[in-house]
Amino acid sequence: MNLLSAKKLSHTFECELFSDVSLDLNERESIAIVGMSGSGKSTLLHLLSTLLKPKVGTVSLLGEDVSKMKKEKLESIKRYDLGLVFQSHYLFKGFSAYENLEVSEILSQKKIDLKLLERLGIKDCVSQKVTELSGGQQQRVSIARVLTKQPRLIFADEPTGNLDTKTATEVMKLFFEYIEKNSAGMILVTHDDKLANMCNKVYKLENKELIQVK
Repeated sequence: MNLLSAKKLSHTFECELFSDVSLDLNERESIAIVGMSGSGKSTLLHLLSTLLKPKVGTVSLLGEDVSKMKKEKLESIKRYDLGLVFQSHYLFKGFSAYENLEVSEILSQKKIDLKLLERLGIKDCVSQKVTELSGGQQQRVSIARVLTKQPRLIFADEPTGNLDTKTATEVMKLFFEYIEKNSAGMILVTHDDKLANMCNKVYKLENKELIQVK
């Protein structure tokens, strides 16, 4: 099943970042987008994840054109089907790590998986305030929050940027296991070629074009 389809996307921000970009993401598939800083990778991810509205081109989620969806349908998809992981963790700073996970639990009506917390190496620190955690621990809490939601689509912008190489590799394996088990899909933006090549497909955003290199 096709989870996401983008057709002929273009975007201008002071100058044209990219044009005529198209890609498809299917179940149990992972796509990495690489490219130099400033090439528009994060902007493209924002368009695909509906954080930005395309001025040119279309984005379809779960088989339906986003621009033609009723507001209630799109909000439901955002709440239950989309999971976003960013370098800025967007955790509630006044809350503990576990309370942040509980917010996801309540909104998505899914249960927190203690085995997931153990796998991410944060089970023993979730009672701490977010501000007491290291950057790497906060990153893993944000990943746990997304996986607790059990989304069909994961959008990740440098999700392992604050992690050491070994932990980053383990986190990526966890993502891939989740995708396979839940018939989900993931689009990843990264500067790390090793992590990118772990994905099924790799695209490079360069000279305003998105080119498949794997």
